[in-house]
Amino acid sequence: MDALALEAKVAKNEGTPAPSTAPSKPRPKPPKKPKRIVYFEVEILDAKTKEKLLLLDKVEPTATVLDIKSMFHNSNQHWYPARQSLCLFPKGKPLRDEEVLQELPVGTTATFYFRDLGAQISWGTVFLIECIGPLVIYLLFYFRLPFIYALKYEFTTSDHWVVHIACVCHTLHYVKRILETMFVHRFCHGTMPLRNIFKNCSYYWCFAAWMAYYINHPLYTPPYYGEKQVKTALGIFLFCQLGNFSIHIVLRNLKQPGSKMKKIPYPTKNPFTWIFALVTCPNYTYEVGSWLGFTLMTQCVPVLFFTVVGFIQMTVWAKGKHRSYLKEFKEYPTLRSPILPFIL
Repeated sequence: MDALALEAKVAKNEGTPAPSTAPSKPRPKPPKKPKRIVYFEVEILDAKTKEKLLLLDKVEPTATVLDIKSMFHNSNQHWYPARQSLCLFPKGKPLRDEEVLQELPVGTTATFYFRDLGAQISWGTVFLIECIGPLVIYLLFYFRLPFIYALKYEFTTSDHWVVHIACVCHTLHYVKRILETMFVHRFCHGTMPLRNIFKNCSYYWCFAAWMAYYINHPLYTPPYYGEKQVKTALGIFLFCQLGNFSIHIVLRNLKQPGSKMKKIPYPTKNPFTWIFALVTCPNYTYEVGSWLGFTLMTQCVPVLFFTVVGFIQMTVWAKGKHRSYLKEFKEYPTLRSPILPFIL
C-alpha cells in the first residue's frame, strides 16, 4: 500500500506543471489626463484716467510681465516695452519684467495700471555720451583753441609739465570708461528716460569745462610742493584706476549675459579686489581715490569741488546698493561698509 501511494504521489507531481518563476508583466498605466490650463484675462487701464486701454484674453499663467508688455506693444506700437510701467495699483510700485503672472496677487481676471515712462535711451549710449563730452571738451582747452583765452595764447602749450600729465590722466580716465562701457559693463537696467540725459551730461560736461579752463589757463601755477607732490598724486591716480578696472572685471564676471540674478561679489586672486572684504562698492572707493589723486596733482579748486560732489553722489549710490545686498542675502558679510572701510 505504501509503495502504491508513493507511486501515485510521484505521478501526480509529474503531471502538475511547475510554477513559473518568470515575473508577471505589470499592467500598463492608464495615460495621464492632461492638466487643465487656467488662462488669465488681463485688463490694462491708464493709471491717471482709469480708461481701459487693452483687454487680453487667454493669457497663459506662466506669462511674465515682459510678455504682457510685448502684447501691449503689439496693439500699440507707440508704447514699446521699455517705455511701459505696469503696476497693480494706480500709484503702486512698478512690476519687474521677470515677475510671473500666476505668482502675482491677482485672480484669473487681472488688472494692471499703465504709466508712460516717456522716450527711452539705452544706458550704454548714455555712458558713451557722458564720457565722450568731457574727453573732447578738456582737449579743446588743452590745445587752447581760439576764443577760449587771449589771442596771443591761441594754439600754444603750457610751460608746466604737470599740465601735460594732467591732460594725459584726464584723457586716460575717460578713454578707459568708454572702453569699459563698450566691452566690460553689463547693465541691469536696459534704458533710462531720454530727458535725464541732459541732466547727466550737463553735470559731466560743465565740470570738465570748468576744470580744464583753470588747469590749462596761461596763468596757472603748479602745485606748491612741485615734482614730489605731482609724482605722489600720479601714483595714487594710476593705482586707483587699475583698482577700479579690476573691480569692474569682477562685477562683469559675476553676471551672465542677459541675467538679472544678483550674486555677492568676493575677493579674487587679484590684490586690487581684496578690498571687497571690507567694502560693498570698491569701484566707487577707487573712483574717489582717482579724483583725490587728480586734485592733489593739479591743486585746483574746481577739481576739488568736483571730487567732493562726486563723493557725495557715489556715497548715496553705495549705501543704496549696500542696503539692497543686506535685504537680499542673509549671509552677506557684516564687516563690509558701503564705500569707506569701517567709516562710511
